[in-house]
Parts: sequence; structure tokens; C-alpha cells
Amino acid sequence: MWALALAGLAVLALACEGGTVGPAPTGGGGGGGGGGGGLGSMAALGDSVTTAFASCLAPTPCPRNSWSTGDGTRVDSHYRRLLKSNPGLRASNAAEGKARADALAGQARTAVTAKAGYVTVLIGANDACRPTIADMTPVDTFRRQVDDALAVLKQGLPQARILVASIPDIHRLWEIGHTKDIAVKAWSLGICQALLAAPTSTAPADAARRKAFQERIDAYNSQLVAACKAYGARCKDDGGAAHRVAFSLDMVTAQDFFHPNAAGQNALAKATWLGTPDW
Repeated sequence: MWALALAGLAVLALACEGGTVGPAPTGGGGGGGGGGGGLGSMAALGDSVTTAFASCLAPTPCPRNSWSTGDGTRVDSHYRRLLKSNPGLRASNAAEGKARADALAGQARTAVTAKAGYVTVLIGANDACRPTIADMTPVDTFRRQVDDALAVLKQGLPQARILVASIPDIHRLWEIGHTKDIAVKAWSLGICQALLAAPTSTAPADAARRKAFQERIDAYNSQLVAACKAYGARCKDDGGAAHRVAFSLDMVTAQDFFHPNAAGQNALAKATWLGTPDW
């Protein structure tokens, strides 16, 4: 029976992987923004949130449910919204499961190769979700790495529109989950220990650690806004919309009580959608 169950999960994973990022990117029509059929290609940069990890039940990426480039029917992604007025739209998802900000420039080069006219960026959770607070990416280093990636986009895709999304409120997951045995058990496997270690502890040191984690996310989000502003008029941040999504436990996967499931991905897509990228 276990063998059959595992085989079923494998089939689910393969089904999720099929068509994961929409049609394959092409070399044309990527430079402009706007609707009316003017946008040829889009790209997503980021981490496991943008790969929609575990959103198709199996503990693997399932980019068809991605808030950004997903082409599945369960999430009203940016890609699906744009496809209505851009029927030839191509999409590529360069996000990587464990990516931190230092991987962003490489992902940006992938977007340049795809000639994307619209690029979404959601990065920073893995910079904070380290084994300890001391291991977290320093704020100035994080900013420099984001700037490096945006510079790649500006040089390679000067006409593209860029959306920089805020980091979701990871601390909220601790707030709503630390009294639930099933969530606590899932977190004990090692996810985001800078925040989620000893989740039921009320010791001052643990409370201080959680506060420091929350403050680091806030600092990263401030730097994302500043980096986008420095980029210029073709970059917009989401105004903190992704961070304000009020996640509940039924919006995250049952595998780890951390990553957004399809409902969570849909909430992120709705929150971060700024309309046709013609800014």
C-alpha cells in the first residue's frame, strides 16, 4: 500500500511539473509592457514560494500554481491575467527552491535571455530563514545583491517593467501555528529555524529571537522598496501587499505548514497584481 501511495505521489508530482511555467519562452516580443497584445514574454525570479513548492500535494516544485507565471486553473496568476489581453504571452520561471538574494542576478540573466517584458521578483525569505539569527544575510549585503540583479535587468531589458514584491509575513505563521501540534511537528524537521525553532517556548531568549527575525524581514522589505525606487520608473514595488496577506493554516501546505498552497498562491497573486504592467 505504501508503494502504491508513493507511486501516486510521483504521478501527482509529474502532473504538477507538466506545463509548469506556461508556454516555453521565445526570443521575440518581450521588450514592451502593456496589454492589447503588446506583451510577448514574462519571467519570474525568486525562491520556493514562486516555484509553488508542495502546492500539488507532492513535496516538489509545482510551478503551474505559481502566483506569478502559473498556467494552471487553480491560481489566477499574473500570467493568466495577462494572457487575456496578450494571447501569445510566453512565460519562464527562473525561481529556485533554496535561492537567496545572491542567486538573483543569475536568475535575472535567464529573464534577459527570455527577452521578458515583465519580470516579477520575490526574494528574501531564505535570507532570513537560516539556522540562526547570526546566519541571516546582513541587510546591506542583501541590498547590494538585489541591486546587482536589478542592474542586470536594466542593462539587458531596458524597456521591461519590473514588479518587486514584498516578503510575506513569515512571523505570522508562527503566530497562528505554534499552538497547533501538527504544525509544531512539521517545523521540528528543520524549516526556518531562525524563527521556528522551539516554537512553543516562552523563554525571553526565544521571544527576542522571533522579534529579531521579524525586524530583519521588515528591513529587507524596506530595502526592496528602496532598490526598486533607485531602479527608476519602470520598477514598481507592491506597497507591502504580499506582506499584508493574512495567511491562515488552510492557506499553507500540510507538508510543512510553511509554503503557500494553491489558496495561498492565489492570495499572493491577487495581492500583488498591480494591473497591466504599463508603468
